[in-house]
Parts: sequence; C-alpha cells; structure tokens
Amino acid sequence: MKRILYYDCFAGISGDMNLGALVDLGVDADHLEKELAKLNIEGFRLEVKPDMRKGISGTKVTVVVENQENEKHRHLRHIEELINKSSLSEAIKEKSLAIFDLIAVAEAKVHNISKEKVHFHEVGALDSIADIVGAAICQEYLKVDEIHASPVQVGGGFVQCAHGKMPVPAPATAEILQAIPMKSGLVEYEATTPTGAAILAATVDCFSEKMALTIDRTGYGIGQRDGDIPNVLRVYLAETHTEQVDDVMEGEAVLLECNLDDMNPEYYSHVMELLFEAGAADVYVSPVVMKKSRPGHILSVLCFHDTAGKMKEILFRETSSIGLREQTVKRSMLRREIVVVNTKYGEIHVKRSYFKGRVVNEKPEFEQCRSIALEHGLTLEDIVKEVRKNIDG
Repeated sequence: MKRILYYDCFAGISGDMNLGALVDLGVDADHLEKELAKLNIEGFRLEVKPDMRKGISGTKVTVVVENQENEKHRHLRHIEELINKSSLSEAIKEKSLAIFDLIAVAEAKVHNISKEKVHFHEVGALDSIADIVGAAICQEYLKVDEIHASPVQVGGGFVQCAHGKMPVPAPATAEILQAIPMKSGLVEYEATTPTGAAILAATVDCFSEKMALTIDRTGYGIGQRDGDIPNVLRVYLAETHTEQVDDVMEGEAVLLECNLDDMNPEYYSHVMELLFEAGAADVYVSPVVMKKSRPGHILSVLCFHDTAGKMKEILFRETSSIGLREQTVKRSMLRREIVVVNTKYGEIHVKRSYFKGRVVNEKPEFEQCRSIALEHGLTLEDIVKEVRKNIDG
C-alpha cells in the first residue's frame, strides 16, 4: 500500500494554485509560513483564505509582495545562495533547487544563453520564490510515497511576458513539459505557468489519466481567474493497494508515419524540431528501400491523442508527403525521477530510471553538460565523467 499525492490538472497549474490546493488538502498554513521564514528574506507574506469558483469551494493562497518597486531581479546563483544559506531541510532545499534549475535550463535554451546568464523576471520575484520553495515544503509535509498527475492543460492564445507577447504554452513552459502529456485549447489564456510546469516536471513520478486509487482527501486550489470553467487545481491524497508492476507505467499514444523519397534530407532536422516543439514525445527517421528500389525514409512521430492534429498539420505543411499512416499504440515507460548531482562545475540534473525497484539507467541532462563543457572549454565526456564520479561517490 502506497500513499499517493495526485495532481488533477484539468484546468492547469500555477504556483499559487498549487499552494492553495495543498493547504486545502491538509497542509498547515502556519507551518508553511514558518518554514518560508527560514529563507531569511523580508518583503512578502501569505494571504490564505477560502474562495470559490463555479460553485467549487477551496483555498486561495496569494503571496503578497510589499514594496514591489524595490523587488530585485535575480540570477540562478542568487536563488541558489538564498536557498542553500537557509535553515530549511536538505530535502526541501534539493527539491526547490531542482525546480528552479528546470526553469533556468528551459529559459537558457529558449534564449540561447547559458543558464547562469538567465535573468529571472517573473520567476526571480519574491512571489515565485515563495511558490517554488512552498511547493517543496508542502510536499514534504504530506509525506507521500509517490506523486502522480494527469495530463496537463496548458490553455491557449497568448500571454504577456517580460519579452513581449508569447504563444501559449510559453516557450519555457513547452520546453519544461517535453515528454509530459499535455492538453491545450480548453481556455484562451495561460492555464499552466512555467512555475507550475516545473513543479510537476521535477516532482511527479507518473503521468496518467487512469487512477487506480482509493481517495482519502480532496483539495482545491483557487486560481486568480474566474471564467467559463472552474479555475481550480484539484489534488487528491490517496492510497493504492496494487503495486505498480516492475516500475512500468503504461498508457496509449498515437504513432504517425509517412514515407519520404523526394524531400531534401537537410530539411529533416527542421521538421523534427517543429514536431518536438508542438509536443511530440518522440520523432525519428528510418532508412528504407521503396518501390523501384528507390532509397527513402520513414518519418515516425509518437504523440498523444490531443496533439495528433498539430502533428498532422506540420507533416502535411512541412514535408513532401501526401499521406500518413496513423495507429494507436500501447506505450510502456519506466518510472523515472530527476536528481541533482553536485559537481565542481555546479549542479547537474540526472534522469534516473527504475525497474523492479532498482536503478537501471542514469543519464546526465545533455543540454546542461553541453553548456558547461562550452563554458569551461572541456569536452562533453569530461563533464559526463565528472557527473559519474560524483554519482558513484
């Protein structure tokens, strides 16, 4: 029997919705405030109150920032120093830093800079620091064995950011949600923020719409908007009496394929990048021999049902194919987690996969290793060896 925290993200997730939902689920608000005080920074307070959206009652948590005109913008190292110097538990520090690092890596890739040069705008503000560290505090308070989540609703339209108007999901959010099932178009606004996406990406063990759980308690976090649908994040505290078989998670996916024999292969990388940006779980090209012994390729796209339409549009618009094959396939995935490894070059994320309770694969994040290698004039292998040394040590 396992104790499970399940995120039902039917209307998306943001940092404040997450705090509200977990407090509504049973996290003591006074405990949350006392733990946040360990950051030793002034200028904000929590406002916790009951609220309602479309007849659903829950808890709304707002981080009230005083003297916002004096609020500092921070880089990743400033946030790392702030958290590391605090008297928070090591578990909370590690989880908080992992969430921030995911956002930094995503922003760095979007803007083509190193993560150390990322200038946090929204995320560097006090309210987002409180949201992220608060998420780690609340999850530790609940003492669950695993965290599960539904596919994530991201919304639609455009959002106003520090860099101007961005499409929803914002580029950083899309980057963070890679390989995570998501849905779009339920509303014409940003339903999932980069902070909300990073909380899920850094802490959730399993994403699935299917729940084999016995629910103990339900909590609702009230969002800032009040539109046609209830702007709430629903969470469950539950138990499972059936062990996950061999750490393997199963679900359905869509496989789209097309044959290409008259397209410039130089265009393949462009098409593949567009497909990944649109939410593809995997894209690959296989060489084949076609009719009349012509050499060609099969372009394969693995995606989820709600993104299949976007994938087809890209394939028809960007390739020479005039027809596609489509089939629903069963997808089996090993349970994974992201751990932070401290090296002499800084913190590096490592994806760890499990089978039958044992670690069967550990892979350092490629983009982080590449960025550090370029910065220090080293090879990728040098950085990977350093990560391995610290894992083994």
